[in-house]
Amino acid sequence: MSTDPKKTAADFKAAVNMSATQLKKWLDTDESKEVGYKNDGDKESVGHHSGHQIIEILGKKKDDYTDEDTKHMAKVVGYIHRHQAQRPDGDVKETPWRYSLMNWGHDPLKAKK
Repeated sequence: MSTDPKKTAADFKAAVNMSATQLKKWLDTDESKEVGYKNDGDKESVGHHSGHQIIEILGKKKDDYTDEDTKHMAKVVGYIHRHQAQRPDGDVKETPWRYSLMNWGHDPLKAKK
């Protein structure tokens, strides 16, 4: 994981392929709320909570990123890369695997830029 904030921001921009608007709309769905790991006692999954933080980061200018934002961006990049490596066989369109990635701002079915 990079400790260079500029590299972390670039990696985040490359990994997160959903806009803030797309992510907000996704996080409001039942499918989004039903997937992911929940810490003991939490009603919201870690990924769903992360999605809200990602929306905040996407709404900021690079110069306004805090150390906390940079740490979260690094966490997001790490999660997306690890989770992509676990892609199941077959059609992933309506799978918890895809839904979980989408909570973290990455839709694996979205065409690359």
